[in-house]
Amino acid sequence: MKLIASLKLQPAEEQAQALLETIERVNLACNYISEAAWQHQRFGKWALHKLCYYDVKERFGLSAQVVVRAIAKVADAYKLDRKTKRVFRRRGAIAYDDRILRYKADSTVSIWTVRGRQRIPYTCGEHQRELLKTRQGESDLIYYKGQFFLNATCNVEEPPPYNPQGFLGVDLGIINTAASSDGEVFVGGKVNGLRKRYRKLRARLQSKGTKSAKRLLKKLSKKEHRFVTDVNHCIAKRIVAKAKAASFGIALENLKGIRRRTTVRRHQRATFSSWAFHQLRQFIVYKARLSGVPVVFIDPKSTSITCPVCGFVDKRNRPSQALFSCLSCGFAGPADVVAASVIAGRAAVNQPNAAGECLAAS
Repeated sequence: MKLIASLKLQPAEEQAQALLETIERVNLACNYISEAAWQHQRFGKWALHKLCYYDVKERFGLSAQVVVRAIAKVADAYKLDRKTKRVFRRRGAIAYDDRILRYKADSTVSIWTVRGRQRIPYTCGEHQRELLKTRQGESDLIYYKGQFFLNATCNVEEPPPYNPQGFLGVDLGIINTAASSDGEVFVGGKVNGLRKRYRKLRARLQSKGTKSAKRLLKKLSKKEHRFVTDVNHCIAKRIVAKAKAASFGIALENLKGIRRRTTVRRHQRATFSSWAFHQLRQFIVYKARLSGVPVVFIDPKSTSITCPVCGFVDKRNRPSQALFSCLSCGFAGPADVVAASVIAGRAAVNQPNAAGECLAAS
């Protein structure tokens, strides 16, 4: 599995200026290469190398390997489609490989810049240091809010998944961020309240439009995202730990395309559009893979209105958002926990295929 170790560089003032100048010049070169690619309609890496390697090297004063990485960046950008000319941000991230970036044992890096090689110290957590032992491939130099970061690609070995003794069903939602089939509910009130508060604050500051309001908006940017990401990390870690302790697999709904398939009332649109279910699902999947916990995906159709005891399906089984009450057998309980039980039951009954998706809905 590929994971990213993020390191914070601590350059001196002159070194910071050299890094910033390098980023700007490389992106300027990328725009030059993109213009040439667009004019000549040659988008492959080797075709661009033959087209403009020597010209770019001489024009922008870059080393040979930096030019190679710039050409690769442009070629990768055109892989998605070749119908739009690519334009690169002035201070966008640039890639380094082992020829132009070396990690040292004393928590420093030797990095190429337009002002020559620089030896720059970095700081990171213990988890990132462990990941660096398996570093493989390129590292991205990123300039963000006046600071420099290196994102190093690390190759982590995955343990083989075990044969599950059952499944822990997980129902994802908005009111409750997640609910598991063993009865644990992760309430989403704190996240939803914070999102609502920040929406109101942003609207008020944007309507004000003063310099101080813009400064505060800049200061607040990404805070909401960081908070939600931390909450989702904690929930995913808890779910994977429970499943592994019981030798269970994890069953999730396949919610791909749910925003296109469903409609909500106007006052619910902002909350629904900011629902980070995909992020939580990705966290659960990658943490499960690192722990050897198998994960399967099931068809989400009618999971919230199906009785896990008798299998009766009816919209009236759910008289409110929080309550489930079966009209056929009388079984009742918290609606999200009941839905998670249905998910777990479907995963246990249906045989998952090689892609990890169950073959049938029920």
